[in-house]
Amino acid sequence: MKALAAEIVLAEHDALIAPHGGVLRELYLPHTEAEALKRLSASLPQWTLNQRQLCDLELLLNGGFSPLQGFLGRADYDRVVNDMRLADGTLWPIPITLDVDEAFAARLQENAQISLNDTQGTPLAVLTVEDVYFPDRIAEARQVFGTVDRTHPGVAELLDRTGSVYLGGRVQGIQPPAHYDFSALRHSPRELRDWFHQHGWHRIVAFQTRNPMHRAHRELTLRAAEQVGAKLLIQPSVGRTKPGDVDHYTRVRCYRALLEHYPHDHATLSLLPLAMRMGGPREALWHAIIRKNYGASHFIVGRDHAGPGKDAEGKPFYGPYAAQELLAKHEDELGIRIVPFPAMVYAANRDVYVPQTEVQPDDEVRDISGTELRRRLHDGDTIPEWFTFPDVVKILRERHPAHAPQGFALFFTGLSGSGKSTLAQAVVARLMETSSRPVTMLDGDEVRRHLSKGLGFSREDRDANITRIGFVASEAVRHGGVVICAPIAPYAGARTEARQLVETHGRFVEVHVSTPLEVCEARDRKGLYAAARAGKIKGFTGIDDPYEVPASPELRVDTSKSTVAEAADRVYEWLRNEQLI
Repeated sequence: MKALAAEIVLAEHDALIAPHGGVLRELYLPHTEAEALKRLSASLPQWTLNQRQLCDLELLLNGGFSPLQGFLGRADYDRVVNDMRLADGTLWPIPITLDVDEAFAARLQENAQISLNDTQGTPLAVLTVEDVYFPDRIAEARQVFGTVDRTHPGVAELLDRTGSVYLGGRVQGIQPPAHYDFSALRHSPRELRDWFHQHGWHRIVAFQTRNPMHRAHRELTLRAAEQVGAKLLIQPSVGRTKPGDVDHYTRVRCYRALLEHYPHDHATLSLLPLAMRMGGPREALWHAIIRKNYGASHFIVGRDHAGPGKDAEGKPFYGPYAAQELLAKHEDELGIRIVPFPAMVYAANRDVYVPQTEVQPDDEVRDISGTELRRRLHDGDTIPEWFTFPDVVKILRERHPAHAPQGFALFFTGLSGSGKSTLAQAVVARLMETSSRPVTMLDGDEVRRHLSKGLGFSREDRDANITRIGFVASEAVRHGGVVICAPIAPYAGARTEARQLVETHGRFVEVHVSTPLEVCEARDRKGLYAAARAGKIKGFTGIDDPYEVPASPELRVDTSKSTVAEAADRVYEWLRNEQLI
């Protein structure tokens, strides 16, 4: 069986830009060899890929991550983290790693092969393990993201939900991941390059987005394409974006509607199965490399490209033009040309969109923020045509009908005896007496009795318990319901995973019931703390097992400093102020 995947070297007559490193690395085996590897994979150790890993594997296999031929080994990883380069010096800013838990890694033999599977157990590729190593994830966060603040979604995933062991090695592709949505818009780099060649497109400017596009985006992309004399590739990320973003189904419908408002044969749409890290400047550089592999000769970089917003202190993680500065520094080496562009704003007195840098002193500038747009959708208020097109508004209103209540989960977490269950019950009572909205209570003990029956109290089982709570809560929230959860949830990683599940469909409100340990012990009617102190109960949270205090919950309540009614009032008023009730 061949160890190397097929390589595509561009023909000399091809006018499209060369892939990063000069060769488009497609890692799928020929059909006969792939079938043989598929049969072999059944006898190999099995690893089920999470969403990020699945996206990464797809772009490794189809050449989107050229020149990579697998997950990074230690030498490549260290150089990427510290210098934004592979071990051979090739520019590459984001570590592409396969993280696993220690138990799985300990079972692997030297030079083991692993079957990489989707969540249905379908083998997609085989990894030949060439390197097993323990990364310093704190150092990785500092270098790659410039922060260890867990408010940053990339940092939260890296520190709280990433396995402690990385496996490096080449992958051999068996078959692509299955996608049943928008299949006509999903192209590999080779397919998109072929399309460009067939249509005579040689100068292509790519636009990255993870949000719905409106008139300002249309004006920006049109001007950018005109500026460099190129055709336009709208290539949104649809793998994984920032928690709370508009779902990709709705976004793609909006993109297709917007495409009709571009000049004929001027723009095309293709979907990118990318798991974003929200890594700001480094991510912008990564995006440019990926678009280069897809055949784009130019890449639009806007204000705060791939930025996740503000940190725990309310300050932006990255400067507004830091991404543009980093790409300008490496533009010659990259080969793909950068098109920096400021935000576009609407000058009402002139009825035109202009770059923010060209606003005149007497211009009447108007804008609608994402928060304001959501409010207008919720309230049924008019969304002006200067902001977006009626057919885009129609799609957004279908997805977000007026006056539809937003689902949310109230997630109370704290030590045993902190008062979280009592507080949760008081909040449920307040909600039920003031509204007719459906409320679901997921109390820790009840969940253990029914949903998580059979799980123990190891870290893995506790994490599984919280993930189950998060999944059930997300389904109720998806249908506009209110869910009240009150587990101990001692580990930050599991809480973050529950948040991500819920925020796919609505709001997640973490309430840390911060009652001090000594107060919780004094309240202990069941004698659990005393038994734990005596060594009769092992792994008891707060005694011989840690409680990882939430870094930035929406609310923090100490029930030793207020009555239950006062604490419930505080939670209830917060919900009112956020217009959740």
